[in-house]
Amino acid sequence: MSALKSENAQDTQLASLLGNLGELIREARSKVLRTVDTLQVQTCWQIGRHMVEFEQEGARRAAYGKQLLATLGKALTAEFGKGFDETNLRKMRLFYQAFPIRDALRLELSWTHYRRLLRVDSDSARNWYMDEAAN
Repeated sequence: MSALKSENAQDTQLASLLGNLGELIREARSKVLRTVDTLQVQTCWQIGRHMVEFEQEGARRAAYGKQLLATLGKALTAEFGKGFDETNLRKMRLFYQAFPIRDALRLELSWTHYRRLLRVDSDSARNWYMDEAAN
């Protein structure tokens, strides 16, 4: 009987250990995903900023600017894979223009959230939806 109790106690301790380790792994994975989302949002914002600043150089680049997104999309897709096509680059540029202050970005929101928020024309409505999504 004593051996059975000892085995049950070990099983209980092992189950507890497995539960604790599982929770650590789930928390770490969640933090990694959150970090990736945050970095993706920041990168998209920076890409948008760089494109807007490049375009604002003026008439010198006007002719080149007509093809800018297509040219960048092809080059970035060739080097980094999907996610950098002309359509996404246009969204990144709009993202920067809609949210020109990087510190105002909500860390709780992903790039998917911000892409949807770009569909809202009104700044006040966009801010309301942004707060709602974050909460």
